[in-house]
Formats: sequence, structure tokens, C-alpha cells
Amino acid sequence: MRKNLAITSLLFAWLCANGALLDAVQVFAWGKMFAENARTLPLGEALRTTFDPAKPCEFCLGVAAAKATAKQQLPGSVDQPSTEKLVLALHSSARPFFLSPSADWPVTLASVPPSRTEPVPLPPPRV
Repeated sequence: MRKNLAITSLLFAWLCANGALLDAVQVFAWGKMFAENARTLPLGEALRTTFDPAKPCEFCLGVAAAKATAKQQLPGSVDQPSTEKLVLALHSSARPFFLSPSADWPVTLASVPPSRTEPVPLPPPRV
């Protein structure tokens, strides 16, 4: 349950950051407009009226305004890349610290494998 919630939350956050959520709202608006237009008009005319840019619904206007706002809030665009430096909070560059191993370390039992002192056993006697 917890894993499913985490995956769903991550997917929703990715959709919001990507702008795909606005696209989903736009598809919903087109579906709603088509359903309303199909009640009174033939299907071909309803489809043409749905995608007519001169007759947007309130959802379409809201999505267009949200996309314009999101585009204005971006730090740079493709034509003019941003020169502003991104500063990360609590970011500190750590200095590399290198140590050379010392050759005079004491030999411990863990570093020397045990040696066998008794002779190798013969095959078991047959009874």
C-alpha cells in the first residue's frame, strides 16, 4: 500500500512538473465540449466546432492562461537561455582527502589465514 502511494505521488509530481497535467485537462475539456456539441449537432460538425480555435470553452481558456503563466515563470527560454546561476541550499564542496596506506601496520590474526598442522586425513577405513 505504501509503495503504491509513493509511486502514485511520484507520477503525479512528474506530471505536474512536466506540464502534462495541463494537457490532460485540455483533453478533458475537448471531450466535454464534444459531448455537449454532439447532443445538438451532427458528429462531423460537433468535431469541427470542438476544435475551432475561435470558440474556446472556459476550460480551454483556463488551460491557455495556465500555460502562459508557466511559460513566463521559466527562468530562460530556448531563444534566450538563462545566465542565472542555480544555487543549491546547504551545498558545500568537500575537499578530496587522500591517505596512503601505512606499511608498518601490525599483523593481525584476521589478515593471516590459518595453517593446517595435522596431516591430511586418509580415506575412511572400510569395515
